[in-house]
Amino acid sequence: MRKSKKIIKCPFVYSLDHALNEMPHLIQVITGPRQVGKTTGILQICDRIPESKFHYVSADGDLIKPSSFIVEEWCLAQSKGRGVLLVIDEIQKVENWSETVKKLWDEQKIKKLNPVKLVLLGSSSIALQRGLSESLSGRYFQHRAYHWGFADSKNAYNILFDEFLLFGGYPGSYELINNKQNWLNYLKGSIISPVIGKDILQISRVKSPVLFKQCFDLVCSYPAQEISYTKLLGQLQDKGNTDLVKYYLELLEGAYLIKQLFKYSNKKTISKSSSPKILPLCPALYSVTLDADLNTEESGRAFEIIVGAELSQLPGGLFYWREKDFEVDFIYKYAKKLVAIEVKSGRKKSSKGIEKFKGYHPDAEIVIATPQNYLKIIKNLSP
Repeated sequence: MRKSKKIIKCPFVYSLDHALNEMPHLIQVITGPRQVGKTTGILQICDRIPESKFHYVSADGDLIKPSSFIVEEWCLAQSKGRGVLLVIDEIQKVENWSETVKKLWDEQKIKKLNPVKLVLLGSSSIALQRGLSESLSGRYFQHRAYHWGFADSKNAYNILFDEFLLFGGYPGSYELINNKQNWLNYLKGSIISPVIGKDILQISRVKSPVLFKQCFDLVCSYPAQEISYTKLLGQLQDKGNTDLVKYYLELLEGAYLIKQLFKYSNKKTISKSSSPKILPLCPALYSVTLDADLNTEESGRAFEIIVGAELSQLPGGLFYWREKDFEVDFIYKYAKKLVAIEVKSGRKKSSKGIEKFKGYHPDAEIVIATPQNYLKIIKNLSP
């Protein structure tokens, strides 16, 4: 059993700590996938604050809580004095939560009551995003939590790189990797099923839940590969149209399970009309489709996922590029920076694609990412 030996602070903890001091006039919201340390991160901040200066509460439970739950906890926080940090976890499990928060937040400004510093977080990313966009526009600052990368996984759990290729992304699963079947059961039952069943299907209109689950399994089995909507629809054997597939992919992306990469083009309309390259946001989501048993080719795909997931966390845009038989794995664009990234992990791959892209974009930087240097590349690309 793997035990964490070090306390790892997720990047959002540092940005949240700063924002609580510099932006108390905004609600701080933490979004991201399940089981990556959102609650742990906020509790790390609370541990450094006197008990009289924060009020943490979770709305977790089998039943939806009434909106009065928020009102009561808000009043308790205000009774502690000015500037108390109120943290409400699993906020999406409160009825009409966004409207209630809006009313209380605006009221404390108008009436100049003891103001609270407010942090909201929850396990359902789609429910959070929907509530924020519907009621709290202009009132919040968003912090993003991500799947764990190799560096933090190694530091906290002594995960080896070959293990990360198979099991990487969800730290709660690392204690189970010595028993592959237990790991598979945990990932399917405690992560994938709740995300699909609770975070997506309970709050989004999906005509066929079985078909939707099939779509998820299918796209995760095509990691970092370009695949047309028509091909996906054909393999799902559905009588619908490609708009259905696009909708399914948008839901999976909103739940932080995948990211769609589109073809790089100077014309945005052409880019968005291209077939997407599907990127599972951690290698575990790919490995689970193969029962955590990868051959050399599949391990190469898993490494491409690792590189793509790290790149997707950077500001800017992430794309792929293809022209006929010429292809570049990733194109990263931020401000005036344009970087073509080819991923190599022992598989024989032609470099003709990157040479072709360089011919069209002579100012582009060319980078070859390997297991030995990719973390340095990500660091160099970070602003």
